[in-house]
Amino acid sequence: MTRRYFGTDGIRGRAGETPVTAEFAEKLGRALVRVLGQINPVIAIGRDTRSSGPMLEEALGRGITSAGGDVRLLGVLPTPGVAAFVMANRLDAGGVISASHNPAHDNGIKFFSGDGFKLPDATEFAIEEQLDAESASGTAGTVSVIEDAARLYVAHALRSLPVDFSLHGLKVAVDCANGAAFETTPAALRALGAEVHTFHASPDGDNINAGCGSTVSREISRLVMESGARVGLSHDGDADRLLLCDEAGDPLDGDEVLAIAALDLLRRGELAGNTVVATVMSNLGLDEAIGQAGGKVIRTAVGDRYVLEAMREGGFILGGEQSGHMIFLRHGTTGDGLVSALQIFRLMVESGKPLSQLRQVLRKYPQAQRTVAVKSRPALESVPAMQAAVTAAEEALGPRGRVLVRYSGTEPKLRILLEGREREMLEAHADRLAEAARQSL
Repeated sequence: MTRRYFGTDGIRGRAGETPVTAEFAEKLGRALVRVLGQINPVIAIGRDTRSSGPMLEEALGRGITSAGGDVRLLGVLPTPGVAAFVMANRLDAGGVISASHNPAHDNGIKFFSGDGFKLPDATEFAIEEQLDAESASGTAGTVSVIEDAARLYVAHALRSLPVDFSLHGLKVAVDCANGAAFETTPAALRALGAEVHTFHASPDGDNINAGCGSTVSREISRLVMESGARVGLSHDGDADRLLLCDEAGDPLDGDEVLAIAALDLLRRGELAGNTVVATVMSNLGLDEAIGQAGGKVIRTAVGDRYVLEAMREGGFILGGEQSGHMIFLRHGTTGDGLVSALQIFRLMVESGKPLSQLRQVLRKYPQAQRTVAVKSRPALESVPAMQAAVTAAEEALGPRGRVLVRYSGTEPKLRILLEGREREMLEAHADRLAEAARQSL
C-alpha cells in the first residue's frame, strides 16, 4: 500500500498547507478514534514550541472529542515524555505535534499506541482510509490539562539511573534548540547536581532549531569551548535526538554513542543477544568495534521506527541512528535525547574518563554526505544521470566502500552517503552525485 500522508515519522509539512492544517488535524483526530475502535478512548497530546502548535493542538483535540474521545493536554513536552505518559497512565494513544529538526515554519503530527510505541504501518494506513469517513459519535469527549507533565517526564528520565547517582561537579553545556526540552533537560541535570550552562532555551515560536540544536554541530562545539564545559549536549526540536560534544569541542554522532553504550553492556554481559541495531547509514567502523568485542550489528532501513521494530522482533535492548536517535529499550519505548545523555554521563562518572577518551572505542571509516532539495521523487533507477553517477562511484570505491542514495522520509530531500578508505575520492564522487541530483531532480 502507498502512504498518502504518513512518512517515517508521522505526518509532516509546512504549517498552514495540507496536510498540516487545522482542518486536516481535526479529521485526523476523528480518524484516530475510529481506528482505535473503543468507547471513550483517552488520548494524550504534547507539542513542541512552534507558533503553529497551539492551533494544531486545539484542532486535533477537537477532532478527538467530536468522535467521543477524551483528551489529556500535556503542553510543551519532549516526544519521549508523551510516550512515557501514555504508557505510565495506561492511556489508549498519544499524539505529538512537532516537526522534530525541521525549521519553525514546518510542523507535523505523529502518534503512539497505548504501549508507548509508535503506531505500526498498518494502523497508519487504516487512519488514512478513515480520514474522509463521516463522524458517527453521539457524545462529545472531554478535555483536561495535565499541569505537571514536564515534572513527570523528568522523574521518568532520572529513574534510568541508579538511585544514588550524582553529577556533582560536572559542568555541562546544553543546547535546547529553543524546543520542547528547554525546561526538562536543564532541570534533570540540575537535579543530579551538575553545573548546567543552558543555551537556546528561550523559545518564541519562531526560533526553534534556528542556528542551533542537534543538526548544527558547530554550535555545541562553540558553546562547550566558550563555557569551559566538560561535556556538551544538543537536542532537536522535540528532543528525541541527542548530539554530544566532548571537552575538546569535538562532536560525537550517534554511532559513537551506540559504540560506547554497547561495549559497556557487552562487558557487563547485559547486551541482549550481544546485538546492536543500527541503520544502513551507520559507519562500518561500528560493525568492526562491536564485532571485535564479541557482538554484532543488525542494520535496518533509515528511521527509528524500523530500528525499534527490529529490536522488538529480536528481543534486543539497544539501537539507534547515526543522526542521534538512541533507543535504550530498558528505559523507554522511543528515542529519548535526555535518557541517552544520562546513560553516557553515567559511564563517564563510573569510569572516570572524559568523553574524548570514551569515544576512542570507535574508529570510523571516512564518510562523505550530501543533502539535495528535490522537486520530485521518481524511482532513482529511472533517472539515468543518477544511475551513471552511482555506478561510477561504486566502481571507484570497490568492495571496501559503499554508496547509499535515498529520499528522506521526513523532508523533500535526497540523502547521499559514500563510505570508504580514501576521503578525497569520497568527496569527489559525493559532489558528482549531488550535482546529478540537482540537475535531474
